[in-house]
Amino acid sequence: MDPGKKNAARLKGWIVFLDETGLLMAPLVRRTWAPQGQTPVLAQRTRRREKVSLVAALSVSPRRRRVGLYFHLHPNANIDAIRLVPLLHALTRHLRGPIFLIWDRSNTHRARVIQEFVRRHPRVRCVLLPPYAPELNPAEFLWAYLKRNPLANLAPRDAGHLTRLAARHTLKIAGRQALLRSFIRASGLPLRLS
Repeated sequence: MDPGKKNAARLKGWIVFLDETGLLMAPLVRRTWAPQGQTPVLAQRTRRREKVSLVAALSVSPRRRRVGLYFHLHPNANIDAIRLVPLLHALTRHLRGPIFLIWDRSNTHRARVIQEFVRRHPRVRCVLLPPYAPELNPAEFLWAYLKRNPLANLAPRDAGHLTRLAARHTLKIAGRQALLRSFIRASGLPLRLS
């Protein structure tokens, strides 16, 4: 990734980390507090196969002063190459200059639709992370934070409820520069943020 980072700095380009995740109806149970003698109970509907898929892009500005967050939610759907294209279009509309898109080696990211999109948008360049190295993608830390903090112990009523809560909490995260920067730092990538 080192050549990509140097090119991004030289060309004053955006560095964008992209990743997908899914949220299920079953709550991620974490330790919690309760009055003594009262065991906390999470009421949940069983056998619900509903879910919400999320795709997000963390963008680092050319001058490294700001980290942005772009995301799309897809209730009851899997993220495929077709569902990635609208987010990629949004990135090309909002980010001026070269875009260095850094993501894992998922088949979705190497699909023909994505290759066609990159061919039609020459200012978008793709950089693949090494295999089996999710810890290098700051978006993975975003997902970990979202699932283990604001959405922990949540038993949603349905996919619509889960979608609204995920959108609200992701928007809150998007407004917290210090938190977004911490995801970049946690990846251990040698990327200086001013």
